[in-house]
Amino acid sequence: MPEAVVVAAARTPIGRAFRGSLASVRPDDLAAGVVRDALAQVPALDPATLDDLYLGCADPRDEQGGNMARRVAVLLGLDGVPASTVNRFCASSVQTARMAFHAIKAGEGHAFVSAGVESVSRYRNFDGAGMDPAESQHPGFADAQRRTAAAAAENRPWTDPRLRGELPDVYISMGQTAENVAATWGVSRADQDAFAVASQNRAEAAVASGFFAREIAPVTLADGTVVSTDDGPRAGVTLKRVAALRPVFREDGTVTAANCCPLNDGAAACVIMSDVRARELGLTPLARILATGVSALSPEVMGMGPVEATRQVLRRAGMTIDDVDLVEINEAFAAQVVASARELGIDPDRLNVHGGAIALGHPFGSTGARIMTTLINGLRERDAEIGLETMCVGGGQGMAVLLQRL
Repeated sequence: MPEAVVVAAARTPIGRAFRGSLASVRPDDLAAGVVRDALAQVPALDPATLDDLYLGCADPRDEQGGNMARRVAVLLGLDGVPASTVNRFCASSVQTARMAFHAIKAGEGHAFVSAGVESVSRYRNFDGAGMDPAESQHPGFADAQRRTAAAAAENRPWTDPRLRGELPDVYISMGQTAENVAATWGVSRADQDAFAVASQNRAEAAVASGFFAREIAPVTLADGTVVSTDDGPRAGVTLKRVAALRPVFREDGTVTAANCCPLNDGAAACVIMSDVRARELGLTPLARILATGVSALSPEVMGMGPVEATRQVLRRAGMTIDDVDLVEINEAFAAQVVASARELGIDPDRLNVHGGAIALGHPFGSTGARIMTTLINGLRERDAEIGLETMCVGGGQGMAVLLQRL
């Protein structure tokens, strides 16, 4: 049976939404650029021979609608390459990697692009509610958010059936889910703030060392400006500054603007192929995909999605968490990363060692491919072998991918 290997990986810088460095760039152009850069890393591969191009996008509407993946293929001159836009919300480009992995293992292709993009800046009529674009699509959201907060004030748990009956759909406020996780799993405000500060400080150190420069494909804007660094990381973040911020989702809550991710724009792409084709082309793979997993749980505590998804991939690979050298848990909220890491017994010194989405940002549809790129980069830097990528998913899911550096 063929193995699925990653032979190239790249990402754009991550811009702040609305007023950030990439706000003027269309998402299809952003995605096309990074796919081009990833393919350029493997000149032995004729792009016209790709079996499929998968593009993750969490909110495929407006400029991101109309099967954007196909537009990307055509923009690249790959009229003969099929393409599909994939939505598993925050894990959309984890799903694209899983699809390539499955197709290769099934013998239904040898070369795939696994990419993702999100441009929150380009959403039309974005009302800024909470931190989640899905929230702006539901007229009943604002009332539901108030009722959720009121229930919390009355000490009604998130499992209260009266509360569940009042929610308009599974996409409740992501901030409220983080507060639910913090309360249920005992993650204090101090725990969250300490984690957020560590994320910023680690990202600051990684930027200074040139770590991210090795994975970022610069973006040239229409006016000729070249964007080559992330907007998000802040230098000199201290616990004192972070601790002074007020909660944003509940008056007596613990989630602040500093201990959750911002809204962002960005894209990332990986080239995944069979080990058979890689040998034929004389390529040295970066990593092998060992296993993937997907799980589901109550939407109100969606942040704990990484737990079961991670247990799945470890079982499938015949490993334990102690076999993993580096772990990347997407930092949607500090509360859910801290709680998930505790449940899984992850060594803090192996977790998000270069910072995460709290510092770098979380362009929803591209984060899966971005994390895979950063994880492979981190394994190479540390001469380590096994890496775990995992994340929670809005709506109550989790995904994970286990990699072996080659």
